[in-house]
Amino acid sequence: MAPRIRASKTRKAEPVSVEIIEHSGSTLTARISGKLTQPELAALQDAAGDILKEHGKTRLLILTDDFDGWERGGDWGNLSFSVEHDKHIEKMAIVGEKKWEDLALLFTSKGLRRFPIEYFQPADIVKARAWLAEATT
Repeated sequence: MAPRIRASKTRKAEPVSVEIIEHSGSTLTARISGKLTQPELAALQDAAGDILKEHGKTRLLILTDDFDGWERGGDWGNLSFSVEHDKHIEKMAIVGEKKWEDLALLFTSKGLRRFPIEYFQPADIVKARAWLAEATT
């Protein structure tokens, strides 16, 4: 089981949070809700990085819940997480509303990283989990 991290704050009566909700077997599951800030992403990456270093090859399941995009400002171009940890990631599945698909895949650099990334709508969470469980080629 993963250590639960939570980076949250209230901004204009709008709760915002990121958290690792589970690490079971070779899958790490994180939840992102509200408008994501760069410090929240950094906190999530730090916690995920610790797990990746300890457990090696891992598959990521990112669940978005009432996601409202990315806050402007901050060092969104920091690639240190990718440089250090992509070698430990086998696959990434993102589950969220259709309207965020293109931006989420652009944000996660689908096609430019060493591992496959796919996007699924909330009704297809079972498909997302099945895709993560499939063998990689």
